[in-house]
Amino acid sequence: MEVIRKWPFYLKLTCTLLSIICLTFISIIGKAILVPLILGFLISILLSPISTFFERYLFLPRAISSIITTLLFAAFILGIFYLIALQMADIANEWPVFQMQIIEAFIDLQKWIHHTFGINSHAQMEYLTKNVKTTIETSTIVIEKVLSIVSSMTVTVLFTFLYIVFLLIYRGHLVKFLYYAFNSNTHDQVYNVITSIQKMVKQYLIGLFLQMLIVSILSFISFSILGLKYKFVLAILTGVLNVVPYVGIIISLIVTLIITFATMSTSKLFFVLIAFIAIHAIDGNVVMPKIVGSKVKINSLIVIIGLVIGEMTWGIMGMLLSIPILALMKIVFDNVTELKPWGYLLGDENSTEIDEDLNSFLAKKKALRLKKKPKKLDETIE
Repeated sequence: MEVIRKWPFYLKLTCTLLSIICLTFISIIGKAILVPLILGFLISILLSPISTFFERYLFLPRAISSIITTLLFAAFILGIFYLIALQMADIANEWPVFQMQIIEAFIDLQKWIHHTFGINSHAQMEYLTKNVKTTIETSTIVIEKVLSIVSSMTVTVLFTFLYIVFLLIYRGHLVKFLYYAFNSNTHDQVYNVITSIQKMVKQYLIGLFLQMLIVSILSFISFSILGLKYKFVLAILTGVLNVVPYVGIIISLIVTLIITFATMSTSKLFFVLIAFIAIHAIDGNVVMPKIVGSKVKINSLIVIIGLVIGEMTWGIMGMLLSIPILALMKIVFDNVTELKPWGYLLGDENSTEIDEDLNSFLAKKKALRLKKKPKKLDETIE
């Protein structure tokens, strides 16, 4: 007869904390491998129906269909960047006009400072010259950092597309491995986890694309009403950067304000700010919860914590990947009996089914609490 021994709480807590520390350390050390691998995994799930279509109806080998699918996706992404590049070329052609506008605005600012604070233009120029020298001295460090970021992003993109191809080719092999790795009596749970992950990732990425599209359309309409120049590229930029939680909308706002300041009157800046607040309000209260948030079912507190941890470990890419990673973890937790409490912690009130015994216990406690409520003053007097 086998004796099942339960681990004491302090031992479980120690193992849990050590596991978290080890996973965090591995995540930081293995950033160059894990970021493109996870990104490739998510995109390959989205593209797998297209690859299956080529195999089933065009009778292409899996390797060929996977390469064609990845190339089509790359062409789609490059097409978007090409449209943005065309608009950016127009902006570059009008750089002399921007310079004149900025110089005029700078002269007006100098006059305002002189009349308001009594600081003459000579003192202002001395202060600016001193700060410009300091900026030039540190500019080499900034350039090195920018080049490092660009090179690392290029490597990440290349490896992501490479992983997409191989994950599409070996997707059946990986699924069979998961079944092979677990006992036959858990195959139903494995199947539920695989199908739930596929469904969630597809819905999440499609929802994210729809969110980008809706925000871009709202931005384009708002910028058209305000009569902004380069409204198309600014609208696309706002939609794309909106994918980066909290930070993206601020970056797009700053870029739009700079271009508006350089091409139009300063009075338009206030209306641009109001337009961004309205777009962000619609996105945060309508678009995000209905289209994207309903697919992942993660509560807001965990999302914020995940974003912070993601930014600390993997930077902006960590912020982008934190929500789908949390959603994947929740699906696994919900399908493993021992981990269901953690799935409930990650989710919202209705996203995880609570055990019947726990439900009845909570109902009894609520009933007792209602009985213990003090009577109203009128009832006591009577």
